[in-house]
Amino acid sequence: MSTRGSAATNSRVPVPRDRQNDYTPQAAEERRTFARERTGVELEHVGSFSFDPGALTGNIEQFIGVAQVPIGLAGPLLVNGESAQGEFYVPLATAEGTLVASYNRGMRLLYESGGVTTTIMADHMQRAPAFLFASAREARAFADWLDEHFAEIKTAAEETTRSGRLVEIEKYTASRILYTRFNYTTGDAAGQNLTGKATQAACRWIETHNDTIEHYFLESNFATDKKSSQINMLRTRGKRVVAEAVIPNEILGRVMRSDTRLMYRARQVSNLGGFMSGVNNNGAHSANGITAMFIATGQDAANVAESSAAYVYTELRDNGDYYYSVTIPSLIVATYGGGTGLATQRECLELLGCYGRDNVRKFAEIVAATVLCGELSLGSAIVAEEWVEAHDLYGRNRP
Repeated sequence: MSTRGSAATNSRVPVPRDRQNDYTPQAAEERRTFARERTGVELEHVGSFSFDPGALTGNIEQFIGVAQVPIGLAGPLLVNGESAQGEFYVPLATAEGTLVASYNRGMRLLYESGGVTTTIMADHMQRAPAFLFASAREARAFADWLDEHFAEIKTAAEETTRSGRLVEIEKYTASRILYTRFNYTTGDAAGQNLTGKATQAACRWIETHNDTIEHYFLESNFATDKKSSQINMLRTRGKRVVAEAVIPNEILGRVMRSDTRLMYRARQVSNLGGFMSGVNNNGAHSANGITAMFIATGQDAANVAESSAAYVYTELRDNGDYYYSVTIPSLIVATYGGGTGLATQRECLELLGCYGRDNVRKFAEIVAATVLCGELSLGSAIVAEEWVEAHDLYGRNRP
């Protein structure tokens, strides 16, 4: 009998688990049976998957199956990067009609314009402890103490990790509190767990060697994990990537049925609209491409909250060419660890030549280049008054 929407019973009925080995086909089937008995819903498609549940340890708990998201392929994307060079076919996982077609059109435009140039400007992942003192003066003195003992703190932090490196400690005072940001490079991992463990070791060393601290909290919300923030847009969290291109007016007219001067005027209007509304992104829809790539390649999808923040800057050149750039200041990606090793996600990273170690900068550049293509495509569609028609044509799947 279904229990959906029914009143709470006196006894809680937990989801079944196998405490010996919870990552087996049998354990997953037992939970699907439990769900069917409790709700009356058959999980036929949720229960259809092609990999061994034993590979999911560390990725999910109480596994029952998969959410199948359609994956489209856009490209070729031409990238002139420092790590990503050449043509790439980009997997995009989405249920939004027009999205893949739009990014594909932007890739064609920039391919014919000579490609997208990408540059990684900075690379930092943070954990942000806060230290409390008897007064503001002790907090100020502690800031100097951290500088004096940075080498020892760095050693304590890096003893917990093979790939993480503590590069600096930022310091901000308020009241009798010193807020800090421990900045790391994290290799091919996204690094949130890495930095947490390393910073905990560093804080324990600090507490042992400084008796003025009343208390500390390992995370003060000053790293703004899973939330966009002004400090991370200015100071970087993850990779800070610039994607830029120059589009001749003739190519924009032929491919997009638009005009660089009208595009630039629309950009001015859009900047003002963004300023009036208080957005953290003066672009069009960077979250679309980033989310679709994150789902396809096994990234932490919640990081889209930070990673989709962007600065768009454009110039209308004297000869009619249109310079367009997107700066993504907080792009958090990985090519090793987390969900990147799961079966379908690994295949999508392999499509890009980005699976495994020493590929994270290449992947970050491909993501940024893809974002630029989507910005130009949507911007052109709005200017050419093709936006609604495109959704009518490609987005017809309605219940």
